[in-house]
Amino acid sequence: MKEKEIKIEDSDSFQTIFTKYGAMALDKQENLGQVIGENVGKLNIDEGTISFSDDLTFPVQILGTLANDTNNWHWAWDNKDIGFPEDIIQEAIKVKEFGERHDIVQFTTNILVTDLLEAHIIAMTVSGIFNDDAYYLVDFDEITFFITIKSNEIPKDETIERFINVFNKFQKEFNVKAKLAFKSYAKLRGYEYKERDEFSVAKVGQSRVIVGFSERGNVTHIQTMLE
Repeated sequence: MKEKEIKIEDSDSFQTIFTKYGAMALDKQENLGQVIGENVGKLNIDEGTISFSDDLTFPVQILGTLANDTNNWHWAWDNKDIGFPEDIIQEAIKVKEFGERHDIVQFTTNILVTDLLEAHIIAMTVSGIFNDDAYYLVDFDEITFFITIKSNEIPKDETIERFINVFNKFQKEFNVKAKLAFKSYAKLRGYEYKERDEFSVAKVGQSRVIVGFSERGNVTHIQTMLE
């Protein structure tokens, strides 16, 4: 029986939502990387697509842009100066609506002063919430476009090795509560999840992934029981 999907509570901050969805977004970035390799995407705004080769083209939604000189993040839902086609900013509009419902100022403020890492975190959070298959950056020298992709052509790696590697990378590289991140990632993967004071367990098929935590919530060890 698969676990219920993670829910967003009214009290959740932006950081909490990122903690819940970020590992799954990172997992999907790994999937995209395996498909596109070293190819650089070519964005076609008029057609609403990005192409990595003659036979690898995905539909896109534009989330926003990051000015490389000022570090200003500009949401695509506020795009009168650029004039994006309406059909490729629908997700950005939904992000704003989501932010208004849950009082997330990062989603409702049209321009944010941020850096590249924080812009990545925004994109990861959005792609997790809206179940995108990946996000991607397109650099136009002075401005970087952040887009999201939904496509069945991006295969999923559902191995236990991927699960462990992504969780470990996520909790090490980002400022998140590791126990909540593990719980959320396991449930979004559809795994059974159990929690004790000092450790948590995800059941992956007949195998187990056991993560131990310190009193401060830091990961002390990751153990697998393969069957």
